[in-house]
Amino acid sequence: MKIENGTYLSINEVKDKYLRAPGNINIKGMDATKSFADILKGKEIEQEAAPSLRFSKHASQRLSDRNINLSTEQLNRLTEATGKASEKGINDSLVMVDNMAFIVNTGSRTVVTAMDAMDTKTQVFSNIDGAIFA
Repeated sequence: MKIENGTYLSINEVKDKYLRAPGNINIKGMDATKSFADILKGKEIEQEAAPSLRFSKHASQRLSDRNINLSTEQLNRLTEATGKASEKGINDSLVMVDNMAFIVNTGSRTVVTAMDAMDTKTQVFSNIDGAIFA
């Protein structure tokens, strides 16, 4: 903002100059043309698709590294299996969804790690107190 002779730009001048400038930078891949309401609605839809199931940073990294993509149906099955494990008193569960394995802490409803079919063939699963095939 430039101050000349003790005068300030109005809020509208600042908005027009900085917020509507061509070439706005999109932060973290966000689309600058979407309204707040659109972004909020998208987040609400995501929440409805998988209510209260979170992925730890480690699990998110494993999904990315191993190119594991969950469909909405698979995510729903993982969420339901986590609920069933919690109901049975399982704290740390191995949840198998198709050819993918997930270690889930049912208390915090957090996926701790994820493995695909290649990784599950040679892995030993430890520190779990139950397994569910979804």
